[in-house]
This record gives sequence, C-alpha cells and structure tokens, in this order.
Amino acid sequence: MNQLYQDQTFEKTDYKIQPLAPGEYENCTFIGCDFSGTDLSAIVFERCGFIDSNLSLAKLKKTVFRDVEFKGCKMLGMHFQDCNEFGLSFSITNCILNHSSFYCTKLKKTRFTDAELKETDFTDCDLSMAVFSNCDLTGATFDNTNLEKADLSTAVNYSIDPEKNKIKKAKFSLSGIPGLLYKYNIVIEGYN
Repeated sequence: MNQLYQDQTFEKTDYKIQPLAPGEYENCTFIGCDFSGTDLSAIVFERCGFIDSNLSLAKLKKTVFRDVEFKGCKMLGMHFQDCNEFGLSFSITNCILNHSSFYCTKLKKTRFTDAELKETDFTDCDLSMAVFSNCDLTGATFDNTNLEKADLSTAVNYSIDPEKNKIKKAKFSLSGIPGLLYKYNIVIEGYN
C-alpha cells in the first residue's frame, strides 16, 4: 500500500539528490523544489500545488495529477500523455512548458494563464472549453485537436488550421486571424 502524505509543505528540496518518496500526496504544496529529470512515475498528486519549482524532463509514467496547480514553474519537455488519464486536471499559471507534449490527452476546461507553450504538441488533444489567457503558442502543434468553445482571444503566435481542428464556437481575437489563415499564404491589409 502506498504511503499517504497529507497537508504538508515541501520547500527548496532538490529531488535529484533525494528522490521524492513514492506514494499519494493530498493537499500538499511544493515550493521552490527541483524535480528536473526525476522519476515521478505512478505518484499520485491530488489537490496539490507546485510553486516556483522545476519539473523539466520529469518522467510521468502513470503519474496522477488531479486538481493540481502549477504556478511559476519551469516545465520543459514534459510528456503529459504518459500521465494516468483518469481524472487528469490541472491549471497552469505563469509557467514555461516549451517542448512539452499533451498528445491525445483530455484537458477539457483546463486553464493556461500567462504561459509559454512554444513548440508544444497538442495533437489529438481535447481542449474543449480550455482557456489560453496571455499564452505564447509559437510553433505549437494543433492537429486533429478539439478546441470547441476554447478561448484563445488573448493568446499569441498560434497557427491553427481550421480544416484540421475542431474550432466551433472557439474565441479568437481579430489580431489572431493570421494564425488561422497562415496556410493560405495571403496578405491581410492593416495587419503588421
């Protein structure tokens, strides 16, 4: 049986030196911790917060993220498609997720706020009703992605092919229109 950790705060711990103990973490907070390149496989995080932590290249095989908040974290090259998909839910605020992958994940209603998502893969992802508030999506891949009712009205630098993605009732800004028409190689007057 897994060890249960509840209502604990872990601060400035380097988990590359001392790996995080396997188990279930409920209502726990990780502040300024370094998980980069560590193995978080099969660990359960429920109602947890990661603040100003580095999770880049952490292994996520069957990792559970249920109602988790990531704030101010560096999360480069993470493979969220490896997570346990049952109940997968989190919010991202002021984080860097460049070169990460959400391939085939179900992330309905997920909130990405002030996030850098450059070169991130959202192929075959369900992002219906997701919110990308002030997010940079330079080079992000959207292919067969469900963006129905998603809000990208303040997102920038995206390239989304409406013919290869579901975008019914999604919100885009006027300045984002070139990101929907990029493949036609047309000039839109009045747009820099």
